[in-house]
Amino acid sequence: MSKADAGQVLATLFRRQSGRMTAALVRMLGVGRIDLAEDIVQETLLAALQAWHTELPRDPEGWLFAVMRNRVRDAFRRERVRSRVLDADTLPEETEAEAPREETADESADLLRMMFSCCHPALTDDGRTVLILRLVCGFGTGEVACAFLADRAAMEKRIARAKRIIADDGQLFEVSTREQARERMPAVLTAIYLMFDAGYHGSVVPEPVRADLCADAIRLATLLAASPATASAEVDALLALMYLHAARMPARLDARGALVPLEHQDRSLWDAELITRGMEHLGASARGGEVTTYHLEAGIAALHVMSPSVEATPWGKIADLYERLYARKPTPVVALGRAIARAQVDGPARGIDAILAIPGRERLEDYPFYWAALGDLSLRAGDRGRALVWFQRGSKAARNDAERAMFARRILECVD
Repeated sequence: MSKADAGQVLATLFRRQSGRMTAALVRMLGVGRIDLAEDIVQETLLAALQAWHTELPRDPEGWLFAVMRNRVRDAFRRERVRSRVLDADTLPEETEAEAPREETADESADLLRMMFSCCHPALTDDGRTVLILRLVCGFGTGEVACAFLADRAAMEKRIARAKRIIADDGQLFEVSTREQARERMPAVLTAIYLMFDAGYHGSVVPEPVRADLCADAIRLATLLAASPATASAEVDALLALMYLHAARMPARLDARGALVPLEHQDRSLWDAELITRGMEHLGASARGGEVTTYHLEAGIAALHVMSPSVEATPWGKIADLYERLYARKPTPVVALGRAIARAQVDGPARGIDAILAIPGRERLEDYPFYWAALGDLSLRAGDRGRALVWFQRGSKAARNDAERAMFARRILECVD
């Protein structure tokens, strides 16, 4: 393994375990001591970096949790504090760093409690997502700031304010029954959905694809699906949606790093295993009879991945699903998807008219795929001049090099 590969493995391990350790520590120390929990996690990871410079221990995760428990004892000795949870009789025993460790159900429960606590009603949707990335997914302040195109200092203050809201609440949100989970379940699902969207569509990150954000979103939704208190048809629908989109990621960039639109993707590159998982979750989501926005979006994604080509895609069915989705979620982005699908059925001119008639269309002017759709439909209608204008506008709205490269290629199609 190269140094770069080893560094990536460590980074992924540290981020994943950071969330688990933070959730466990907040349970032990109390929600009012989130900052202390994070300090202990950072001390533990620093100790690992110093101790693992030559090779990994037999059980890296066990090593981290063992050192973490010892750091807790050190912290309480320094402060001479004995809390209700960690009194003299219940402090964790000194643990050998090489002691083997097994996964426990408590860890999943800790993560669920932390995730639901991060979705406090006093926080905005973005605030909840930021806090989940920081506390549950182990993202550093700089990474979260980068993900939301924010200044690091500003993000640090934003995270601090969000943590204060959680701390002032005084207790972790319990998720042991369905009744308890129901109160914050919509907010939790929204935060996970936004996290995946940020990774897949580049909605808040400078890279065209952030596979780590997508993987973390799927991991958190899988925790929900595995818990009797949170498993539901809606969770399965969200997992189906994410898996089916994630399956197309290997084909989203070409050899030069340009973003590849769906209609031009090499479908042989799509991940068959992820498609299978997505379809399994889509089947499971049919139980109960309720149809949510996640069901409808997953249905659209399924029709795309199950079609062998653009020409063989059942665009009429996709347009109908978009109609039902827009009735529940009347956003300009959904209206754009509906117009694009309808253009495949009724022709590019009708599609352009539908896009230009979208209510709140001005909100799409910073969305590069709005201009991409207008340019593509104009090109298909034979109007190269108009397409060129739309693609140039899209290039100005592009958020990363991959999107700019895509527009550069489309612009060349207009002038050749």
